[in-house]
Amino acid sequence: MCGAIFLFAGSDALSKYLVGFYAVVMVIWVRYVIHSSLMLAVLLPRKGVSIFKTQRPGLQLMRGLCMVGTNMLFISALRYIPLAEGTAIIYLTPLIVTALSGPLLGERVTPLQWIAVSLGFIGVLVILRPGGALFTPISILAIGAACTFSLYQLITRKLNATDSSATTNLISGLIGSAMLGCIAPFFWQTPNAYHALLLLGLGISALASHLLMTEAYRHTNPSTLAPFTYGQLIFAGLIGYLAFGHVPDIYGLIGIAIICASGMLVFWHKPESAAIEAVKDPL
Repeated sequence: MCGAIFLFAGSDALSKYLVGFYAVVMVIWVRYVIHSSLMLAVLLPRKGVSIFKTQRPGLQLMRGLCMVGTNMLFISALRYIPLAEGTAIIYLTPLIVTALSGPLLGERVTPLQWIAVSLGFIGVLVILRPGGALFTPISILAIGAACTFSLYQLITRKLNATDSSATTNLISGLIGSAMLGCIAPFFWQTPNAYHALLLLGLGISALASHLLMTEAYRHTNPSTLAPFTYGQLIFAGLIGYLAFGHVPDIYGLIGIAIICASGMLVFWHKPESAAIEAVKDPL
């Protein structure tokens, strides 16, 4: 799990670096194409065409759309805001899912869970703090990414009852590749050799992080792994400092700590349904 979340943070850092030279659409599209191609190479010989069979094509399409929206919003935000703070805002996802699981899934949300949700949003306000340097329209992109990722997670819950995770992840990747492929030629810039290697590494790290996370969940339950998922914030902070010279100020550190604490409240109260939702999907 630690290897997976390190690669998640590293993928975000690579994306942040590359969008300084290329359009966000191009970077995300190349990432999808490489990742999806590698998944096809791994899964197609083992499972054949059955890997494409789904009982809920409409939900699969919606999940793919949410995935594209999440990545477009989040990577666009990372172009302007520090890696650690942007990652912390994405970690609102399990809290938003908790808040929406009542009206959308009919699940009961307890008072303790509502307290956790409220604390999480207070943490974001502390990070952004009105009047602070991060309180700009760009921060809305990161919050929007957390919202679309929450819808993505809710749809994933429904799909888990009918389709395998391999089918769901592959179809979402192919949908993202096809959607962005329609507009990517308008944003295409031929990368130099160094950037081409980084783009290749971006796609490979996405697949590797998925495989590591899957392997971790094969050996233990989500509640055991849940605390380790917040290590992504530590890795994001370290990589942000080493690669971009970003150091969260005291308000950023306090806000990140509040979001972590609120997320753990959700885990401890309802670990099995919430643990996986804290981790950014590798696609």
